Amino acid sequence: MLPWLPDKPVDFPPVASALCDPDGLLAVGGALTPEWLLAAYRRGIFPWFSDDQPILWWSPDPRMVLFPDEIRVRRSLAKRLRNAGFRVTANTAFERVMAECAAPRDGEPGTWITEEMREAYGRLHRLGAAHSVEVWRAGELVGGLYGLAMGPVFFGESMFSRQADASKVALVQLARAMAAGGGRLIDCQMHTEHLASLGARDIARTEFIGYLEQWLGNAGSGHREAVNGMLAPTWSFGAIDTLA
Repeated sequence: MLPWLPDKPVDFPPVASALCDPDGLLAVGGALTPEWLLAAYRRGIFPWFSDDQPILWWSPDPRMVLFPDEIRVRRSLAKRLRNAGFRVTANTAFERVMAECAAPRDGEPGTWITEEMREAYGRLHRLGAAHSVEVWRAGELVGGLYGLAMGPVFFGESMFSRQADASKVALVQLARAMAAGGGRLIDCQMHTEHLASLGARDIARTEFIGYLEQWLGNAGSGHREAVNGMLAPTWSFGAIDTLA
């Protein structure tokens, strides 16, 4: 039986107790406060649920990740990066990126990015914990992604494209900035062929948790502390602002 978490205290069960079917479902309940969310990500857990469901917490096995120095830029994407006229920024339109990620998509009945989730991650953004990467063309927002940054890890949440390869451009620029600034890992959560084409791969949950314990487990490991015990990113989001 899944444990039902009270609003307080913030306390998750071990990720090893997550269900195999559905893969990674760990617990129900809790809250979407910064304290709950920051504690979750630091432990390799994230929320994912629909409007008609309670808060569901997940830690799937395997876990899809992208190591920034393994980003794969195929010839066609490299050409778009050079010639398509994209401008890439960071943290200039967080709420708009979330709204675009939440918009209905072809063949999908709804979205898991509920109004409650948008409010929760908006709070994290105002605290400096959640970040967005935006892709612009001719002054129009055409792609982007958002997630949480902690130490050398970026926990990706969602991405969108309104023009071909725009979300890929956002991810490439994020990976390049991370690789240049000591970033070690982008958490992609679950397997998709879209991300696999860019070099993301599946690793065992135990390996993923091991990385988090190594890089995030010791709050005094030399990284500047941020809100609620969360570590500031090792790289600069300012390095993303560029003409792609």
